[in-house]
Amino acid sequence: MTSPEKLAFIRIGRRATPLTPDSLPPSNTRRWVARRKATVVAAVRANVISLEEACERYDLTVEEFRSWERVIDEHGVRGLRATRLGEIRKSNAAHGAASSIDPKRAT
Repeated sequence: MTSPEKLAFIRIGRRATPLTPDSLPPSNTRRWVARRKATVVAAVRANVISLEEACERYDLTVEEFRSWERVIDEHGVRGLRATRLGEIRKSNAAHGAASSIDPKRAT
């Protein structure tokens, strides 16, 4: 008897859902809401998809993906919202920190 395959789960909001290649946002995604960004970051971290595959699939740069990771680590998923990104950039500028988030591709 073989053991069942382990699934990674992601919790954004109230529900935890299985994280599989089929549960990822479509490859033609152009509107990047916080939930979709967080799902892709979680998938890479759980080895559901590699960083290289994610960047190719979603036409992202490694720097853009890493900026999503940094924002999640520092501010949580809510920090990925476009309005929060502007607030984070302003806060960083006020404290002399360079922003690593590309404003043209933040949403």
